[in-house]
Amino acid sequence: MTLFFTADTHFGDHRTINIRGRPFADVAAMDALLIDGWNAVVGPNDEVWHLGDVARRPADVPALLVRLNGTKHLIRGNIDTDGASTAQGWCSVGDYAEIAVGDRRLVLCHYPFRSWNGQHRGALNLHGHSHGRLKPLPRQYDVGVDVHGFAPVTLDRLLLGQKKDDAA
Repeated sequence: MTLFFTADTHFGDHRTINIRGRPFADVAAMDALLIDGWNAVVGPNDEVWHLGDVARRPADVPALLVRLNGTKHLIRGNIDTDGASTAQGWCSVGDYAEIAVGDRRLVLCHYPFRSWNGQHRGALNLHGHSHGRLKPLPRQYDVGVDVHGFAPVTLDRLLLGQKKDDAA
């Protein structure tokens, strides 16, 4: 089992193409690439934490979840209404979570924090919402699809990216 993180898929949301400058001709092309990108990296036995802003229309969420590989957890974002968060297919739903991955403590929320629990003891803040437009603090990572090739990302890949940036 591999653990993945993602955010800000905005399935079915034409506004995201324009507002965020996504390189898609239309929503159908965006949704197809997001689903293909997800399933290309996430296997059926993998686990994914989606850190919010799943889809524009809550009624679309159950059918989307069936098409996406893995066990899926939702940390609600600002567009995730009750309909999206109560859809069958989520293993868990919340507004915030703290989890451990090996010896790493992770603080998960849709929103990036200025400070977070355990920040000065090495805990990492994983978030979405900013679509790659916010300069991160140390140990803070935007896991949104706009930053990671429109696909979920592993913690190892996030950490390798940080080390590469620190070496520059």
